[in-house]
Amino acid sequence: MSATARIKQITPNADLAFLPLDQADLESVRAAAELASKEARVDALVNNAGVMMTPLMRTRQGFELQLGVNHLGCFALTSLLLPKLAETKGSRIVITASLADQSAKGIDWSDLGAEKSYDRYHRYAASKLGNMLFLLELDRRLRAVCSPSVVTGCHPGLAIGTDLGRYSDSGMFGLFLKLAKPFANTPATGAWPTLLAATGPVTSDGYYGPMGFGAIKGAAGAAARSEMAQDTALAEQFWDASIAMTGIDPGLPPAA
Repeated sequence: MSATARIKQITPNADLAFLPLDQADLESVRAAAELASKEARVDALVNNAGVMMTPLMRTRQGFELQLGVNHLGCFALTSLLLPKLAETKGSRIVITASLADQSAKGIDWSDLGAEKSYDRYHRYAASKLGNMLFLLELDRRLRAVCSPSVVTGCHPGLAIGTDLGRYSDSGMFGLFLKLAKPFANTPATGAWPTLLAATGPVTSDGYYGPMGFGAIKGAAGAAARSEMAQDTALAEQFWDASIAMTGIDPGLPPAA
């Protein structure tokens, strides 16, 4: 059953529309942004599309898939919708990260395209670090121009039972997921931090995740960040690289 049909079952009068979007294709991202910009208003953009620990695959433009979908598609869509979001005071941009960013070794500037080597877990962690750096730098730049939009981030903890794990349900990691299931969030409870970031009482640049059992499950609240996720120099460098790769410039000057 489609998500639209399920929502209609619960809320028959819900005003819904389907927006085609493939974050592995920047042309699709541009088309989706153009359609969304025709709406009367956009109150929130939740960047929640993602892939995890895939075999080496590439986006339509040739980027390594995890970087392309998890960050570059998010960066492009947000950048293109900034003018529309700015029309509504208090509009929110939510960037979905992961606990995996805390194990990231950094950004491999010498091999962003995974032309030399590929480790699917480390590439996933790096893409999630990219989300955190985007959260940091976008917030800094929007505040510098006194934007009416608010940027928040979130992570679902360990949520088991979604299609995100379809490439990681075998081997040692698959065994870990099976053993961890009793201690993990369901897909529904894993969505709580996203709902808080999009609709709850938040601060700009706030980061939210589960507060129970090692930050992997439970009620949503303020979440911890890695040291690299707070590195403003790294965030600015990653911002510039994202513009170069996508060819899309948000038009925001560097923060002082």
